[in-house]
Amino acid sequence: MKGLASLRHLAAAVLAGAVAMGAAQAQSQDAVAAFYRGRTVTLIVGSSPGGGYDLYGRLIARFMGRHIPGNPAVIVQNMPGAASNVAAAYVYNVAPKDGSVMGAIFMGAVVDPLFGEAKRSTHDTAKFNYIGNANSDAYVCLVRTDAGVNSLADLFDKEIVIGASAEGASTRDFPSLLKNLLGVKFKIVAGYPGTREINLAIEKGEVQGGCGQTWSSVVATYPAWFRDKLVKPLLQESNVGYPELDRMGVRLAKDFAKTPQQKQILDLVYSQTTFGRPYVVAPGVPPERVDALRKAFMETMTDPELIAEAKRINLDIAPIAGEELQALIAKLYATPQEIVDKAKAALVYKP
Repeated sequence: MKGLASLRHLAAAVLAGAVAMGAAQAQSQDAVAAFYRGRTVTLIVGSSPGGGYDLYGRLIARFMGRHIPGNPAVIVQNMPGAASNVAAAYVYNVAPKDGSVMGAIFMGAVVDPLFGEAKRSTHDTAKFNYIGNANSDAYVCLVRTDAGVNSLADLFDKEIVIGASAEGASTRDFPSLLKNLLGVKFKIVAGYPGTREINLAIEKGEVQGGCGQTWSSVVATYPAWFRDKLVKPLLQESNVGYPELDRMGVRLAKDFAKTPQQKQILDLVYSQTTFGRPYVVAPGVPPERVDALRKAFMETMTDPELIAEAKRINLDIAPIAGEELQALIAKLYATPQEIVDKAKAALVYKP
């Protein structure tokens, strides 16, 4: 009988604990809803208007407010510069650390403290609270069809001019990697604000191509390029082939690696393409608001209306949850320093 009484006391204690925990969670959710009710959340997009990051950011902003407790308005503010490091630094150092400001930053900004110069970074991206990732995109090198290039192998003998933005952006770092590591003959013209301006230069014939661009954004924004055979994908800059590009016979960059070490460096640099469109808030944002934003992000990315709109404008949606993304970033930053140093050296553009 005494044992039965003890079990009853234990069951009662467990039930009481569960009730208390449920009440605490409900109270926390009420507090989060109270904070966001009537408030405006600003999404800082680290690129100029009209590019892929802007396109995704504005789509997400249209739907995310309905999934955040309290249903705040969500607006987009573009803050281009330094391969979205300007936006990342703003979110990290300047913006309110209360969950009212999110950042949509380049994957390059996430790894900039890892691969870039330490003095260049004014923020520690490993310490961001990662809200989620919109998609794991296929990155490509594009080339005008009148450039006379059919494969990356052609560029070991023939030089072409490609457009790029700033150091730290995939449009500048990825072609530098191919030039330094594999010996590809790229003449890189850097300084364009973003992919929109690079692609305008491609259309005008100022440059013959560009690398480090996302396939889904290019196809969505410039469908006539491929319909009219003005521009073609030359190379996949990812660790895993994208089905559509595989069917087109577009090869992976690592297919051209000459040594195991070259392949290892390519794998490390391209690992960032797994989180092609990360969304962040600053360190110091209350954990309950981080949790609410992570939940809202995943609900947004599975919202039937958003998915229908993304399909209509030809955008891929393949989200990664914030908790999983946080773990991926931590693993990347745990890479042995020897390999990081070699990858870092390969990303330095040498005219």
